[in-house]
Amino acid sequence: MRNFRTFLLFGLTSAVLAAPVAAAQCGNNASGFGHWKAAFAAEAKAAGVGQRGLQALANAQYATGTIQADRNQKSFKYSLSKFMQVRGADTIVSQGRKRKGQNAGFYQSLEQRYGVPAGVILAIHGMETGFGGFMGKSQVVSAITTLAYDCRRSAFFVPHAVGALKLVDQGAITNATKGAKHGELGHTQFLPGNALKYGVDADGNGRVDFYNQADALASTANFLRQKGWKPGKGYQEGQPNFNVIKQWNAATVYQQAIAIMGARIDG
Repeated sequence: MRNFRTFLLFGLTSAVLAAPVAAAQCGNNASGFGHWKAAFAAEAKAAGVGQRGLQALANAQYATGTIQADRNQKSFKYSLSKFMQVRGADTIVSQGRKRKGQNAGFYQSLEQRYGVPAGVILAIHGMETGFGGFMGKSQVVSAITTLAYDCRRSAFFVPHAVGALKLVDQGAITNATKGAKHGELGHTQFLPGNALKYGVDADGNGRVDFYNQADALASTANFLRQKGWKPGKGYQEGQPNFNVIKQWNAATVYQQAIAIMGARIDG
């Protein structure tokens, strides 16, 4: 298998040198994934992905579980009350208040720097991973490249696939790093392209680690601020910052739940 992977990577990188970059052809099942990877390697290299990232691409496997999850997202079709019940809103609020009290200085520092209240950050943290209790068991690179290959939303996921390969180059993740079914990683489930763009080294150790709570929460606050968060303004529906919450997740019930839980945590 190692020889095959080496040969495949050589073939991928050779193709980059020998031919102009062309868009990789998407597909709807596993059969074309290998050919797509060979074509996508050229796109990735042209976008600045280095050797380690290309090796991770060569090793990526078609993620059947990711495709099944992408086709079966039922919870976002629930009513708001049902969604909050299923997601355990009362528990998230209770735990969020406790965490805010235990580490008040940290959350105050985030709000001072980015303008985002603790309640919003804690609501996202609780909703995404149960405050880090479960950050996923799917291989990030395989999941995100599978979605970039899949015709359903290829255009959306291609930049995140490139982002994941660049994170490999940087040493922020490896081909074995685990995350959610859609390739989201860390405490607040950043898509790789967003992780690359908005990541913050909050603990000052010289690297951004989304599996480190401080880095992940500071990065979340930075994402919201960069997306237009207005310090001191409200974030419920109809208020200025609700539109920024929409940038985090496209599902209306998710947006509403974050706003409601955030206010309850801060209240």
